[in-house]
Order: sequence, then structure tokens, then C-alpha cells
Amino acid sequence: MRRLAFAASIIGAIMTTDTNGAAAAGPENTLIMELKDGPVVIELRPDLAPNHVDRIKELTREGFYDGVVFHRVIEGFMAQTGDPTGTGRGGSDKDDLRAEFTDTNFSRGTIGMARTQAPHSANSQFFICFNDCSFLNGQYTVWGQVTDGMEHVDAIARGEPPRNPDSIVSMKVQADTQ
Repeated sequence: MRRLAFAASIIGAIMTTDTNGAAAAGPENTLIMELKDGPVVIELRPDLAPNHVDRIKELTREGFYDGVVFHRVIEGFMAQTGDPTGTGRGGSDKDDLRAEFTDTNFSRGTIGMARTQAPHSANSQFFICFNDCSFLNGQYTVWGQVTDGMEHVDAIARGEPPRNPDSIVSMKVQADTQ
């Protein structure tokens, strides 16, 4: 009986761990970002960046990201959004955040906080990597990972800025939709 209980606990641990070794996100740590081509599921990483995750959830719950354009989209690199002015120079009215840098790899689908040259200047803008961007490791805060719908991110119009930019139709914390 003990062996059976032990095996069940091991299987449970395996089933609730993602490919990065982090505990799988529940509804409170999952975002649904609706794009023109379909939904993108984002696993939040409070284990890496608790303050950034709190900010993203706070802004999401305020509807801040709804309708915001992707203002900088570079083929083979990333898609950047989160500036309500659409210029790349704006942000929320909240204070900037202190960096929460880690050695987590910026792989395809990794989401990081955009910032100026100043390390502690992240506010509301973020980017999603199209490909491996390991050259960013340790220099930007990782706060999330696309777990489903990356094909919709791949379809975002390219440009700096794009001629006809795509936008976030809506973004919700999954717990708020249930």
C-alpha cells in the first residue's frame, strides 16, 4: 500500500511539473491573451519574478492591455507590446519595477519585460520571443511562457512599427473567466 501511495505521489508531481521544472500554473497564474487569429495561453512564473507577475496580473485585471498594439515586431526575434500610446515610449501610471533577473533561458515563447537601458525601468511593456534569444539571459526579467497558441503570436504583423499593427484583443487572468 505504501508503494502505491508513493507511486501516486510521484506521478502527481510529474503531472504538475512543466518542461522548465516549475510547478504547472493554475488558473490564477495563467493568462489568456486573445489575438486576432486566436487565443494564446501564457503560464506566469511567480517563482522567477513575483513582482513582475503581480504587475502583469494587476494591469490585466484593470483591462490595461485590451486593444494595445504590438508596436515593435522583429522577424526572428520578438513581438513587443504593452505601451498604450503605441509608440514604444509609454507605460502605465504605476511605478517602475526593480529587475528580477534570473539565468532562465529566453527560448521560443518566453515572455520578458521590456525596459530602457536602466535595469530597473520595466513598467508595462513586454515582449514574446519568436526564437531562441539566449543572448538576453540575465539582462531582462522573465515572467511568463507561452504554452499554447504560439502560432497566433507567429502571425503578428512585422515592423518597427508595423504598417498595420496587430493588437491584443483582450487579456484575462484565467481564474477570472471561470
